[in-house]
Amino acid sequence: MKQQKIPIDPRDLFHPLDKKLIELLKSLSPSDWNNQTIAKEWKVKDVASHLLDGNLRVLSLQRDQYFGDPMPEINGYQDLVDWLNKLNADWVNASKRLSPQVITMLLELTGDMVSDYYCSLDPFDKAIFAVSWAGEDESLNWMHIAREYTERWHHQQQIRDTIGDMSIMNKEYFYPVIDTFFMALPHTFRSVEADAGTIIEAQVTSDAGGAWYLEKSDKWRLVDRTDKSPDAIVTIPFDISWKLFSKSLRPEEVMEKVEISGNRKLGMQVLEMVSVMA
Repeated sequence: MKQQKIPIDPRDLFHPLDKKLIELLKSLSPSDWNNQTIAKEWKVKDVASHLLDGNLRVLSLQRDQYFGDPMPEINGYQDLVDWLNKLNADWVNASKRLSPQVITMLLELTGDMVSDYYCSLDPFDKAIFAVSWAGEDESLNWMHIAREYTERWHHQQQIRDTIGDMSIMNKEYFYPVIDTFFMALPHTFRSVEADAGTIIEAQVTSDAGGAWYLEKSDKWRLVDRTDKSPDAIVTIPFDISWKLFSKSLRPEEVMEKVEISGNRKLGMQVLEMVSVMA
């Protein structure tokens, strides 16, 4: 039987990315922990604390199936975002009493267990959570795993960004992130009217980036490159792309560095893509 191809598969990157996180945190000076990050509400210590919260929640809720307090009534996407934001803020505020050394120790203790858990999942089983920002009501594990990889990568990069460290901004570590982020593009265009056959090309610069193509048929779909000339081409610098699509920057803040040719209205819609729960 032919083995089914996993569309995006970053499982082999979880362990080395986590090792890089611990090396990074151990290298920070006391003042580095107080650096303001691109996440406007959080300093470096807050981001590290959020990563620890993520590890503990994965092990408790996903691996051990321990849900603790029940979820409140959720009546739509914004309710879900608001609830998650409150959970995140509650943890970060409570963990302000933890030292950087303790946070690092706990991240090191839990990191391998989290990576092992994700590597143990059958990519084509139903995921415990849907990837809502991609418009999915139900997801397979491969998409859930890819989403979780983007979370770990982009929060680590928020820390690295404060000290000018680009060491995970490369093809190996970055491309799976941006490839997963673009899974949200059809959902971003769900209400945009266009003629069948309309093509939009989104480019992220550098060898670590790439190009993604969105086509309108009965609905908007990501497609492989076609011979048809795109109706709009959007070119985004790779060092801006992850900040834009994780909602740390907004379109009006990046317009001077983004290039749009062809149908400007369609091109501008690409910049509205948000590939995190925010």
